[in-house]
Amino acid sequence: MHDPQQLYDRELLLFGAKRNAILELCEVQRYGRDSYGDTDYVSIYGMRPSDWHAKGARVLGRTAVECTRDGLGDAIGNDVAAIAGTCPGTSRMLVVDPFAGSANTLYWLLRHLPRARGVGFESDIGIFRLTRQNIAALGLPIDILNLDCLSGLTGVSVASGELLITFIAPPWGNAFDSNCGLDLQRTSPPITDIVDFLLHRFSRNRLLCAIQVYEIVAPVSMLEVRARFDWSTARIYELNVRGQNHGILLGTKGWAPASK
Repeated sequence: MHDPQQLYDRELLLFGAKRNAILELCEVQRYGRDSYGDTDYVSIYGMRPSDWHAKGARVLGRTAVECTRDGLGDAIGNDVAAIAGTCPGTSRMLVVDPFAGSANTLYWLLRHLPRARGVGFESDIGIFRLTRQNIAALGLPIDILNLDCLSGLTGVSVASGELLITFIAPPWGNAFDSNCGLDLQRTSPPITDIVDFLLHRFSRNRLLCAIQVYEIVAPVSMLEVRARFDWSTARIYELNVRGQNHGILLGTKGWAPASK
């Protein structure tokens, strides 16, 4: 029995009693309604909550908060594909999501890059198992492995002439504050550590990194990340009526878009 007075918000689902609980459909819808005025807010895999839930997909409380919902995933996939398409001499692409979570971002990236191969890594065994179950229940062509970010990336093999596209969205946790925004140096792990590892591990490959950000980002942390790339640009997607908008920082290494 759910308390009708309980507010289903980020605090409850990410840090409170519902963090590791598998949410019922009414709870997923309550989170969307209470936090964003939209019962269909947690739309993933191209479906509304009532549809993916009916097909057997399930999410934890923290996944409902941290997942990339469909509107955002579609926008990210579209922009990543547009930039990737300008990489000279590249006909093959590898898409990697080191913090796959629900794998919804990977789902949308591969929809916009249908000829690319892709893989996601998820270190949390509970989230991994649930996501694997969701992928199987929905019949999605997504590959996800139970590995942490560094172990997964260490094992990645990039073919000669293949563009490596990496979506970087580690857990925000306390790196995010609704008033101060997002500090890219306080994510877990810090964004700069991930980018530095990528640049070292794949120093001979052309890279395109898509880093999930918020409309308010600590300026110093943004400068630290952008300084590591040959080219970069930030995009914010105005998808929330309350102004709580997410976006991406796109950065390349080893090449730069000619006209973007």
